[in-house]
Formats: sequence, structure tokens, C-alpha cells
Amino acid sequence: MTDARLPAAYLVPGSSSFSDFIGQVAPELLPSRRVLPPGSGAELAPHATTIVAATFEGGVVMAGDRRATMGNIIAQRDIEKVFPADEYSCVGIAGTAGLAVEMVRLFQTELEHYEKIEGTTLSMDGKANRLSSLIRSNLGMAMQGLSVVPLFAGFDLNANHGRIFSYDVTGGRYEETAFHSVGSGSMFARGALKKIYRDDFNAEDCVTAAVQALYDAADDDSATGGPDLARRIFPVVQVITADGGRRLPQAEVAAIADRVVAGRMQRPDGPAASVI
Repeated sequence: MTDARLPAAYLVPGSSSFSDFIGQVAPELLPSRRVLPPGSGAELAPHATTIVAATFEGGVVMAGDRRATMGNIIAQRDIEKVFPADEYSCVGIAGTAGLAVEMVRLFQTELEHYEKIEGTTLSMDGKANRLSSLIRSNLGMAMQGLSVVPLFAGFDLNANHGRIFSYDVTGGRYEETAFHSVGSGSMFARGALKKIYRDDFNAEDCVTAAVQALYDAADDDSATGGPDLARRIFPVVQVITADGGRRLPQAEVAAIADRVVAGRMQRPDGPAASVI
């Protein structure tokens, strides 16, 4: 008769970290524990670009374009790069697409596991720190060209406002003010946001600014995809407030993108900013 009982390791009280637990009982399942051959794998896998995030009065918005590239080839036109991490936070991925999606799934499980073990959710800083440790564990792969650099954002229920965190490949964590962008088109997206962002944005204004920023990124960065009017492919947008997070329906994003594109027909370089 087969013993159907769980192994002893599963019954011993321990860390509330899911990744720490897996590292003890089945370390070979963690992406960071895989043994890779020498050399660079940067050109072997699709890369995801560009993610933008911005805060508004009462919440935060994150948006990502839909293009994945492999060298000079468009590997996918409708990849999704923005995912809910839990009810009050989300994460956007830039870098090696497959590893990034795997890291997001591990991060989602990490937060859910903590909540089930501790009976409460992690603080916003705690979530940001957990993601930092996951990125740090991927450093070996990053050294071989398979880097993952996410953008993390959410609504802090204690501080009662939206917050944004960026990272480097070593797991360094940096809190950003008002807005930020990561990925190959991030320089152009941040430049756009610098000109049009305002502190008095509401949610719709903030989403529109994010779509404008992604349009400018696509205008100057070949790896970033702009709104695809023929295929009706538009950015993925997540809005998070004190009521929780929600992904905007594609119909809503399409309506905003259509207005942005119509405006660009009259002014290709986008809305003008005041000189003072």
C-alpha cells in the first residue's frame, strides 16, 4: 500500500517565503538553480519591452506595449507584459520574456503563500523586497545575457497612495516619484512623461499619458510596439486604487489609443508642453 502522507518537510513550521521553502525541498525547480552552458543566450529568446507606470490622485497606472523581439525579428505582436501581483499591486516585465513570466508567476505564488501562512498581506515595502530577492537570485542568468528587469507598482493601504519601484539586475530596489519606465524604449517614454505629466491627473488622464508615452517610445525605438490599428492590438493597462486593481478592458484602452492616434495625425510629435 502506498503511503499517501505528505513528506515531513511539508509539515514542519518554517519560513513564510515560498521560494525559500522550494529552495529547501526541491531547489531544482527554481529558475535560478538551472545550470546553463557557457556563453550568452541574449539572442536566443524573445525580449519584452517597454513598461511605464505613473501615479495619480488616488492610485497608480501601469501599461505595457505588446511587442516582443528576438534580435531584429518581431517574435510576437501581442505578448502581455503587465500582470497583477496581488489585489493591490502589479508587475511589468522587461528583459528575457520567458524567464520574466516565470519570475512573475513565482512572485504571485510568493505573495499568496505569505498571506496564507501569516493570515495577512505583506506591506508594500515587503512585496518590493520579495521581488528584489527573486531578481537577485537570477543574477547568474543575467550574467549570461538572460536578464529580467521588472517594474513594480501598487497602492499602499497604509500610506494611502500609489507607489512605484524599479530594479536593476542585481536586485537593487529604487522607489520612483510620480512616474517611471523600463525597457528599451524607456528613455523616450520617460522623456514624454516629463513633458505631459501633472500632479492633478485623474485615472483617465494618467492612462492617456501612459499611452502617449508608449506611442513616443514606439516612435523612436524599433523594439517597442505602438497601437496596432489594423489588428486592434493595444497596450495592457492595469489601474490600482484603494478598491483594488483591475485590468482595463481592451475596448476602453482602444478608445483612448484611437484618440491618441487621431491627435498624432494633426501633431505627429504629440501634445505640446508649456515652456513655463
